[in-house]
Amino acid sequence: HYSGSPFSALHCFLRCNGVRPDEVAAARSPLPPGNGRPHSHPACSGSEEGISRRFPVPEGVRAVAPAPVPAAACTSEKPNWDYHAEIQAFGPRLQETFSLDLLKTAFVNSCYIKSEEAKRQKLGIEKEAVLLNLKDNQELSEQGTSFSQTCLTQFFEDAFPDLPTEGVKSLVDYLTGEEVVCHVARNLAVEQLTLSADFPVPPAVLRQTFFAVIGALLHSSGPERTSLFIRDFLITQMTGKELFEIWKIINPMGLLVQELKKRNISVPESRLTRQSGSTTALPVYFVGLYCDKKLIAEGPGETVLVAEEEAARVALRKLYGFTENRQPWDYSRPKEPMRAEKTIAAS
Repeated sequence: HYSGSPFSALHCFLRCNGVRPDEVAAARSPLPPGNGRPHSHPACSGSEEGISRRFPVPEGVRAVAPAPVPAAACTSEKPNWDYHAEIQAFGPRLQETFSLDLLKTAFVNSCYIKSEEAKRQKLGIEKEAVLLNLKDNQELSEQGTSFSQTCLTQFFEDAFPDLPTEGVKSLVDYLTGEEVVCHVARNLAVEQLTLSADFPVPPAVLRQTFFAVIGALLHSSGPERTSLFIRDFLITQMTGKELFEIWKIINPMGLLVQELKKRNISVPESRLTRQSGSTTALPVYFVGLYCDKKLIAEGPGETVLVAEEEAARVALRKLYGFTENRQPWDYSRPKEPMRAEKTIAAS
């Protein structure tokens, strides 16, 4: 019997499902005595325990596991995807001018060509028709990689003339490594246009594609525009980075002694300048380095040896001009294309 009241409807539902009258009364009570919280009856609660108890799976019926979450689909598999239009829009979106044919070639990887030809062979297509009339991006990628490394080397040599060759090489290797290049490539939507045998695109393939795009830009717009592209998208990844996070040195004090000897400066002497909590679990020591009775650097550490090494790193940063308060990178447009001409000549 249903009288129109919500509680009457609940009463009918529970009684029809075999709930006892005292349980019905408890379920109708908005507040149980004593605790002041709403009553949650096992028969009508939303928990898995209450539902499984009231509606058990019959014997002989197999419980169905939840469907797995589908993997992210490639953008090219989505509806209304126009690859040719996306290629045409790539250059204007980056405010760069590309040769359309070179740009298309830059996104074609050899693994994609092999994969497509293998698919055609499985379909029984004739050998003459199996071969794709496509050129891979290997040559463009090699040219882009060489130009990028040369350009970055000149950028760092001009910005930090006192930085040794090993340090410059470490910075260049960092900016041209898979982690940084793939991060930039994904944010420029290079991954969505890359023709690869696998998706998501493997890091090595994505890195090769990105440098192929740089190679296509080099042939399309010249070395000056390409060097600006490298500066705007790769040099910017150095923001907030510390020199010795990238350039790993084992013996900073030994390197400091070598650098000071080149400058005819005496060997530094280390002195404990400050300490705190030496008898606690978290001590801190400050060690200063002195040359000719002048303090050249000071560094902290949990031990005296660690503090001495940190002080050596601080002194090296000062010598190389790579301090935390150094002048920001100049991203203004160069007045003369001399750097680009040197880069293309060197590469």
